[in-house]
Amino acid sequence: MRVQLAKPDITQREIDAVIEVMKSGIISIGPKIKEFEKKIATFIGVKYAVAVNSGTSGLHLIVKSLGIGKGDEVITTSFSFVASANCFMMEGAKPVFVDIDPRTFNMNIDEIEGKITKKTKAILAVDVFGQPMDMRKLREIADKHNLFLIEDSCEAIGSGYKGDKAGSLADAGVFAFYPNKQLTTGEGGIIVTNNEEIALMSQSLRSQGRAITGFWLHHERLGYNYRMSELQAALGCVQVDRLEEIIHKRQVVADMYNKELSSIDGITIPYIAPKVTTMSWFVYVIQVAKEIDRDRMMLHLKENGVGCRPYFTPIHVQPYIVKEFGYEEEDYPISSDIGRRSIALPFHNYIRLEEVKYVAKVIQEGVSTLNVKDYVASTTVDELNKIFL
Repeated sequence: MRVQLAKPDITQREIDAVIEVMKSGIISIGPKIKEFEKKIATFIGVKYAVAVNSGTSGLHLIVKSLGIGKGDEVITTSFSFVASANCFMMEGAKPVFVDIDPRTFNMNIDEIEGKITKKTKAILAVDVFGQPMDMRKLREIADKHNLFLIEDSCEAIGSGYKGDKAGSLADAGVFAFYPNKQLTTGEGGIIVTNNEEIALMSQSLRSQGRAITGFWLHHERLGYNYRMSELQAALGCVQVDRLEEIIHKRQVVADMYNKELSSIDGITIPYIAPKVTTMSWFVYVIQVAKEIDRDRMMLHLKENGVGCRPYFTPIHVQPYIVKEFGYEEEDYPISSDIGRRSIALPFHNYIRLEEVKYVAKVIQEGVSTLNVKDYVASTTVDELNKIFL
């Protein structure tokens, strides 16, 4: 049996919507963008939404709109995709990392104030794997120290903490729509905010710095081509309408995994904080026990037809970050430990119970045979290529 790692949930409705736009003759800078933005803003409960071509672009535009730049510091987590730090590093700001909670994998809020200096300009929170943070507590810290608060909710559209939807309480938040996300537009992202200045600046910057109300080809500032196309927006409009359905489907798959994996010794299944009111699952990630060779477990899974990936290699150990800032692996020991032991399992809306049972069977076999002490040599380069490529 082969179990696919990820797969978008695309129906005939999405296909028809895209074909309709193709027939219209307007495939960029048209009405579907505005419709998609309005749907997202309404769903999140904010005044403004600005569609862009990726979550990374959205984060970058927020950073630009807030004036974060050279000499500034931004407090964030290392346990995330690199875009969470790249977005402000591109403007010359320095990442100041906070280690994570060992159960939720979100940054440890209690450590944040100890990292604040005169150079700190913002806190960038990340809702890791779809698990939302306590943004009200972060809002209090940011306001107390006169800092901007950015929420990277690229993995968490639809999630909620104590009833607050992800993306709704920061100065600005971002969602991303890569094909493995809950909601997809193929590639794409969107900024959400209640701040008109951020919205207007982001609208200008995403389109080469054009004036929002000015003449065509009149550019007021240096900008970028970060626009989303009408085709992507049409796909997104249908996906938003189906989002509650999609989130429910993913919860069903997560529940199947929880049931089948919870009794297997040697692995840990995801923990969801009790104050999370809605968990919008992005991926399903387990951790193997320290005595189990994670990489060999992944190789075992792949050799048995089970798709998998290491989620995440922490940002502070990425080669370009180490070269620039000199961080060491144990500077953030919890992030490093979780990064070494995590495996993302196949997770999408079409997974069947028999496939989940098969994944569980393969994992159980691996746990029984892949104790790291059984191996003299470490994983070979060829084996690592099979795992990571």
